[in-house]
Amino acid sequence: MLQEIYKDTTHRMDQAVAHTRTELAKVRTGRANPDLLNAIQVEYYGSMMPMNQVSTVSVPDSRLITLQPFEKSLIPIIEKAIMDSNLGLTPSNNGNAVLIPIPALSEERRKDLIKYVHQVVEEGRVSVRNVRRDALHHVKEFGKEEHVSEDEIHRQETEMQTLTDKHVASLNEMQEHKEKELMEF
Repeated sequence: MLQEIYKDTTHRMDQAVAHTRTELAKVRTGRANPDLLNAIQVEYYGSMMPMNQVSTVSVPDSRLITLQPFEKSLIPIIEKAIMDSNLGLTPSNNGNAVLIPIPALSEERRKDLIKYVHQVVEEGRVSVRNVRRDALHHVKEFGKEEHVSEDEIHRQETEMQTLTDKHVASLNEMQEHKEKELMEF
C-alpha cells in the first residue's frame, strides 16, 4: 500500500510539473514558437478545434509563424480567432496562408511576463506541496490502521520530501530557463 501511495504521489507531482511546463510554453518570448497557438481554438464544421488540427503550423524564421489551413475558407476564421485571443498578435494573409509576425518585446512587457512566469511556477510549487501534504496524510492514516512502525512512516515521509524537492528543483530550473529566454529576445 505504501508503494501505491508513493506511485500515486509521483504521478500527481509529474502532472503538476507538466501542467506548469505547458503554461510556460504559452508565454510569448519575442521569438516565434508554435506552442503560442495551442490554446487558440477555431470553429470547424460546428465544433471547436485546436489550431494545429485545422492547419499546418510552421516557423520559417524566428519572427514569423505561418499557418497553412487545410481549407481556404478557414483563413478569416483563423485570423479572427488569433485577434480575439489577446496574445497581442496581428495576423495577415496572402490568400493561401495566415502569416503572424512576432513583434519584439518592450522592457516593460518583459518584466510583466517575468512576473507572470514567477506566478505560474509558484502555483506549480504549491500544487506539488499540496500533493506531498495529501500523501503524508495518507501514509499516517495507513500507518495507524495497519500498525506500521514509526520508523517506516518516517522513512516514507523522507522519501516524499525527497520527491517534492526533486519536483520543486525542476520547476525552479524551468523558471530560470524561461526568464533567460525572455531577457535574451
